[in-house]
Amino acid sequence: MTQAKPPPRGSGPDGSRMGPTRISTLVVAGLAAAAVAWLLISSLYYSGIPRLPWLPVVTLAGLAVLEAYAAINTRGRIERKPGRDPVNPLMVARFVVLAKASALAAAIFAGFYAGLTGWLFVETTRAALDDRPAAGGGLLASLALVGAALWLERSCRVPERPEDEREQDPRESRPGQR
Repeated sequence: MTQAKPPPRGSGPDGSRMGPTRISTLVVAGLAAAAVAWLLISSLYYSGIPRLPWLPVVTLAGLAVLEAYAAINTRGRIERKPGRDPVNPLMVARFVVLAKASALAAAIFAGFYAGLTGWLFVETTRAALDDRPAAGGGLLASLALVGAALWLERSCRVPERPEDEREQDPRESRPGQR
């Protein structure tokens, strides 16, 4: 008889599972975005570009606050704290997808704002001086969104059950049988 080979990674039910966001992925995305921002801004004539708007900064900061609130609320509901409604598993899955997507998007924004901010501190024109606060605010808001997204993703994890509460596998209760 031949033994069945395990399915290759990614094709079975366990191989395609979504894992936690890797910090290295976020760092690489941020560094790539910073390099692109530096190259784009240095190759264009900067004084011809309009002033940096504050709307993206406010939007990123608002998303960070909402995701931080969702992290606090979801963690309490998963842990079944008193006074909290039970959590809907589908909502938790949606929060995980939101957290993973916004962590990557925020890392790209943070990299772009970091490259832009770095270039603005090298440039000595009046326009660059006026854009520094908006670029710095965008960098801080992006980093806050990365942190909130990672926190939300971590808050959606199922807590480990103590050993005495774990259900015993039926195969473990009958020794000698497979």
